Amino acid sequence: MRTDDAAVARLRSVLEELEVDHEDGAREGEFVVTLPGERKLRTVCSLVVGGDSLSVQAFVIRRPDENHEKFYRHLLRRNLRLPGLAYAIDGTGDVYLTGRLPVIAIDRAGLDQLLGTVLTACDEPFNELLVLGFLTSMRAEWRWRVSRGESTANLEAFRHLLEGTEDDAGAS
Repeated sequence: MRTDDAAVARLRSVLEELEVDHEDGAREGEFVVTLPGERKLRTVCSLVVGGDSLSVQAFVIRRPDENHEKFYRHLLRRNLRLPGLAYAIDGTGDVYLTGRLPVIAIDRAGLDQLLGTVLTACDEPFNELLVLGFLTSMRAEWRWRVSRGESTANLEAFRHLLEGTEDDAGAS
């Protein structure tokens, strides 16, 4: 597909107008956008103008270690509430958010709404996804940190699920 130079210029202009952290991507017509999060530190998003569409893709979370069915079912149910976007998995099971919009949607309001939806869809469920797919690993990490007197700050949001697991360190 041929890149629409006017759409690329419009996208660059709107990203700058919205003061969104971005840089040129490796592909023609691509911008890599970094969105700050609350639960997930940041969401990196690829916006690509190609032909008459703007595609968006953002990494959400890696393949879960456990509870695969419950983890992926949770995401599929969330798909029902996403306008123009959907969760998808790659060949290894890593989760992405993906979508495609017409280039005419590249304006301040349309891009602001798109990036807000991407951020919400990646950031809002992040802690719940961690619990669904990585709780055993998180418990092991908690025990390891506590036994060595290391900081548990990055696990603080999960303290209610992890505290006390250091008592059964020898039982595992």
